[in-house]
Amino acid sequence: MSEKILLQTEFKDLKLFRRGKVRDVYDLGDKLLIVSTDRISCFDVVLPNGIPHKGKVLTRLSLFWFELLKDILPNHFLTVDVDKYPESARKYKSDLQGRSMLVLKSKPLPVECIVRGYLSGSGWKEYRLNRSVCGINLPAGMVESDKLPEVIFTPSTKAEVGHDINVSKDHIDKEIGKDTSDALAKYSIAIYKKARDYALSKGIIIADTKFEFGIHDGKITLIDEVLTPDSSRFWPKDDYAPGRAQASFDKQFVRDYLETLDWDKTPPAPDLPKEIIDKTSEKYLEAYRIITGEEFSRCL
Repeated sequence: MSEKILLQTEFKDLKLFRRGKVRDVYDLGDKLLIVSTDRISCFDVVLPNGIPHKGKVLTRLSLFWFELLKDILPNHFLTVDVDKYPESARKYKSDLQGRSMLVLKSKPLPVECIVRGYLSGSGWKEYRLNRSVCGINLPAGMVESDKLPEVIFTPSTKAEVGHDINVSKDHIDKEIGKDTSDALAKYSIAIYKKARDYALSKGIIIADTKFEFGIHDGKITLIDEVLTPDSSRFWPKDDYAPGRAQASFDKQFVRDYLETLDWDKTPPAPDLPKEIIDKTSEKYLEAYRIITGEEFSRCL
């Protein structure tokens, strides 16, 4: 399937709100236009190569999850129908189609809300050092990829540039207030559990994920992307075995490749070989198909 790779948008007559690691966000007054490019970041560094179909998969998966999870709390989603966008944006339909969404503008809360159901990634590294993750003590004798005794909330700072830093919930309590922090932990765990159970029924383990929240009309609102291969670890259930790293449907595949290189994880990042790019694209498409039950071509 041939696909134009979009690395960056330049909509000159729209106000650029921010350019993130993957998304270009435009300010449309009381709304935002979020464009998911095909950029990919690993270790908080944007790589020079794009991944075919990636932005469209992220957009459509987020839309799927927003709909499934809307009974738990409100989200910022309005529409993906470019014909319903403000006139100033509709002229860019060829770039926006399938990879953008119009959302309510909210005030983002300065925390990455990470939820873990399994011991992996930075959580596994921290556990090996001190048998805890973000200040939460865990049982002795756990191995890589073990299912945790209970789902845990392990927040981090939110960095536009550079590395996010894992912190304790006490740290977040001081940053945004305990009531708000408690609410974020409650919502994050509730969302994760519902998504985890759904995905498990489809044959995917969601090992961990991150959410972002904002305040809109005084209420906590789910924003940004949700439960995509960029923000989550998706493992095939039928291949799961504790005690080792797992096969995945997410960008862990790219991280694993980069770990084999002599690269210090600071910009500039190395180019990815074509076989890594193509395999990563296949993994994103497969995650979409398994979770939604749709072939990707139906969402274009």
